[in-house]
Order: sequence, then C-alpha cells, then structure tokens
Amino acid sequence: MDMRLEVVVIPVADVDRSLGFYKGLGWRLDADFATGDGLRVVQLTPPGSGCSVIFGNKVSAAEPGSAEGLHLVVEDIEAARAELSAKGVDVSEVFHDAGGVFHHAGTENRVPGPDPERRSYGSFVSFSDPDGNGWTVQEVTERLPGR
Repeated sequence: MDMRLEVVVIPVADVDRSLGFYKGLGWRLDADFATGDGLRVVQLTPPGSGCSVIFGNKVSAAEPGSAEGLHLVVEDIEAARAELSAKGVDVSEVFHDAGGVFHHAGTENRVPGPDPERRSYGSFVSFSDPDGNGWTVQEVTERLPGR
C-alpha cells in the first residue's frame, strides 16, 4: 500500500501573519476554513510540491515556532536563495556541511558556499517563518536510486 506524506502541521501564533508570509512566498492557498468554536484550518502548498502545510487555531498543541527540519527541494540553490531574498525573506547564505553527508542541526559545521563538488543533496540555505519555524532548502540535481 502506498503511503504518501501530504500534509505537515506547523505551529504558529498569528494565523493571518503566517498566511501572508507563505502567500508572499508564492505558495498556493488551498483552504481557509473556520468553525464557530474557534477552529481555523489554513492549508497552503509550495509550487511543485505534493505536500502541503497546515496551520491555524486549535490545530496543534505544539509551541509556535517549534518546527524545525522542514525541507524544500530545488534544482538551483543559488536561484532559490535569490528568489527568497527578493521576496523579503531573511535567508541564509548558501552553505554545505563540513562532513558532506547532511547538514547538522542549527548552524553547526556549516561551511560557506555550495558543496565544492556541487554534489546533489549537498548545498543548502535556511530561513524561518515569522514564528521561527525552521526551513531548509536543499539542492537536488540528481536523485538517488529508487527516488
């Protein structure tokens, strides 16, 4: 049986501020529903993604801004960084990890610039939404077998 990851819930403090931020990134608004008991569910999808994010009121008990390790994949990390920056996002410089396998948590072992061999999966930028939920953008130019 196939099991596809289609939604990730992120905890936010201000739904409208978050809605504006993600729409400002060019993400498609899929849903914005509210009920009389204070529940509000907002769903957006990044361009080209099969997975969406949901946030709102009463959809997560997690502390706003506590999500980390959320990954977006692009084919050109430098173009992605330029686009995010042009949209007003406080985005890191392009980096790679000193170990060359996967980036460490936080900023540990970050080396400025793209992967020196421009290996697929090896170059990153990072940014946070207004609440501090942490996003990593990863350059993938050639998929590993089976992907």
